[in-house]
Amino acid sequence: MHSPEITPGQAHVEQAIEWLVQRRYNPPSAETEQGFQHWLQQHPHNALAWTQVEAMCDEFSGLPRDLSRRTLEGTQRHHTSHHTSRRHSLKLLGVLCAVGSLGWVGREQLGLPSLLADRHTATGERRTYHTADGAKIQLNTASAIDLRFDKQLRNLSLVQGEVAIDTGKDPRPLRVITRDGMLQALNAHLLVRQRGEDTVLAVRRGDVMLYAPSGRALRIAAPGEQLLLSASGQVRPAITHGDPWGWSEGVLSVQQMPLGEFIAELSRYRPGLLRCAEEVARVKVSGTYQLADTDQILALIAKTLPVRVDYRTRYWVSVSAS
Repeated sequence: MHSPEITPGQAHVEQAIEWLVQRRYNPPSAETEQGFQHWLQQHPHNALAWTQVEAMCDEFSGLPRDLSRRTLEGTQRHHTSHHTSRRHSLKLLGVLCAVGSLGWVGREQLGLPSLLADRHTATGERRTYHTADGAKIQLNTASAIDLRFDKQLRNLSLVQGEVAIDTGKDPRPLRVITRDGMLQALNAHLLVRQRGEDTVLAVRRGDVMLYAPSGRALRIAAPGEQLLLSASGQVRPAITHGDPWGWSEGVLSVQQMPLGEFIAELSRYRPGLLRCAEEVARVKVSGTYQLADTDQILALIAKTLPVRVDYRTRYWVSVSAS
């Protein structure tokens, strides 16, 4: 039987990158090596992330280590805040990896486009940001965005995952650039999620104009609508079994959702492998569940439905018939 592939979460990859920068471009020390070994043993995905990051960055094509270290040190001197220096360290590493033979393909497999974005979240993490012009931006689990806000523009690029945006009352429209097209909103509250082959849009307040990747205007989405936008420019109603806004309030709220779909949604919020047996995939689930504790959600499911939850490890969980 084919073994499912387990991919380290974004947080594990980011930590692996930071350890690589520290170990390769700083003077060696016993303290650093001890901390690195301790980190490797903290989580099974840490070792996997380290193996992948190290293998990719071994493809560096002739950049001298001293030159790379001096570049990193110069970057950190000019950016004193912890957040900014970390971000520039990651950007430097992205540049270093770019010259390797794996190119962008390797970086995308490791999630580097997300790590190099202006704002990003790890698996299970949700964050809220407030911009100087009054917009409120909420990032869902494993999501990433780039921002370009200046005197003329308010552009948000959704690199990965899901974002909820309250544009505020700024007179400039806010444009959301996605893989499948562009959305333009003014004094609106909208939610955008990139998934599989399409982009999901939900609107709570205001009108949102939809554009195809070519720039062709498609239609206006009104409050209360939930739509799917494809790269071909097709727009169709989104059929859902729950509240798409629930995560922005810390919950997963569903109505008669098939268990297979429910487990797939829940797996977005926890690292590792979470799978549902085909024999129970059509069992219906209803309720509102707190995302802060996914293990508790699984325990509730086992109590209220004819299913059992088996933990092979903390990071490999199966749901099957009881």
